[in-house]
Amino acid sequence: MAGVNEKSGLGRIEDFIALAGEGKEIHAEVELKKQVVAQKVHPDETEDMKREIDMYLLIADYTFRVGKDVKPVFKVYMFGSSEESPDAAKVNKSIANARLKVDYQRMRDAKITFEEKYF
Repeated sequence: MAGVNEKSGLGRIEDFIALAGEGKEIHAEVELKKQVVAQKVHPDETEDMKREIDMYLLIADYTFRVGKDVKPVFKVYMFGSSEESPDAAKVNKSIANARLKVDYQRMRDAKITFEEKYF
């Protein structure tokens, strides 16, 4: 059997859920981060929109282990503006955590072992 890193199509959580469904023993580690990025506005937009907007991404970095093979996968769970209100930021964080819970449940159902973490 080819190693995990040699197989094509192993870049999504769903790929590892499918492998676990085939009976493979899979372990995962999850690291969460908030990454700040600058969104550039298209130059043809209105005059007041010709600046960069600081945005953030709530990202989960997964590391899946199948035997000795290791494969990183990342998934963006939410994005928002650095200029948003604290209430909007809380809502975005809640949405990201709800989406994480769905993926965690799918991974648990597939018997992938991991430790849950939340934003």
